[in-house]
Amino acid sequence: MKILQTVTKVPGGLMVVPMFIGVLVNTFAPEALKIGGFTEALTNKGYLTLVAMYLFVVGTKMTLRAAPVMLKRGFGIMFAKVGTAIILSMAVAYFFDGNFLGLTTLAILAAMNDTNGGMFMALTSTFGDKEDAGTYVPQSIETGPFLTMLILVGAGLANIPWLTMVSVIAPIAAGAILANLDEELREFFGSREAIIVPFMAFALGQTINLNAVLKAGLQGVLLGLTVLVATGTACIVIDRLLGGSGVAGAAASSTAGNAAGTPQAVAIADPSYALIAPVATIQVAASVIITALLTPLLTAIVFKRNQYKAIDVEPLSELSKKLE
Repeated sequence: MKILQTVTKVPGGLMVVPMFIGVLVNTFAPEALKIGGFTEALTNKGYLTLVAMYLFVVGTKMTLRAAPVMLKRGFGIMFAKVGTAIILSMAVAYFFDGNFLGLTTLAILAAMNDTNGGMFMALTSTFGDKEDAGTYVPQSIETGPFLTMLILVGAGLANIPWLTMVSVIAPIAAGAILANLDEELREFFGSREAIIVPFMAFALGQTINLNAVLKAGLQGVLLGLTVLVATGTACIVIDRLLGGSGVAGAAASSTAGNAAGTPQAVAIADPSYALIAPVATIQVAASVIITALLTPLLTAIVFKRNQYKAIDVEPLSELSKKLE
């Protein structure tokens, strides 16, 4: 049976499919795996441990060795994406009491803050160049719930103890330090990320009831389209202003699969979000799928437009040479 191939054909499949299985278990047989020991440790009881492992592995992918041009464009794209997320989420928080058409501040922040790194690398490798792919190094800071927590606390929308904030970034920092000290450690841990994701997703799914999924409805689709259009436009413009072709900016218009775990992480840190976290999780998961389908299309459109412009400019340059 080609189970893995089937799962990976689903956009964000390694995150989405195990999470959905966890949702089904929690909805129809919530006590089935609550038998203690190692089995129960792989349910929502062990979710925090699995997230900690994931954050450490993510940290090992962060490198300080990157060309200045890549860093400049990478930070520019990151600030464009996060800045768009802040503007839209804060507008919802302060002008619509935290809920606009069923989309909460938490869902918007979680979906917009985190770029699908694997998709970004694949798209920039296909349509861009080495500099485009290298711009992901600064963008990797977005990974995980820390940035969302930081924004919510900074805006006065969450009450999260500073030690909890430290506990989120500590595994990332530990991974980054070790990886920058030893290249072999980076390769060893960095290549194991995909192994942890399904376990983390399955545990996350067991914090969600299917009844909450039904309430998410079309809001998840709307969230995905908003992420694509709003962050895509901002990132493309900034990428071009900083000397890029816009390909890297377009490739950053997605929601990472692991972003589906951010609402629950925030709810654990601040219980006041516990009621809206399940619906926000499903909406973010929908955004993962929508952007996984549409971000490659947007990137291809930007690439083709660049090609058409190059074709138009080339004959003019040749003509000017002949006139000289």
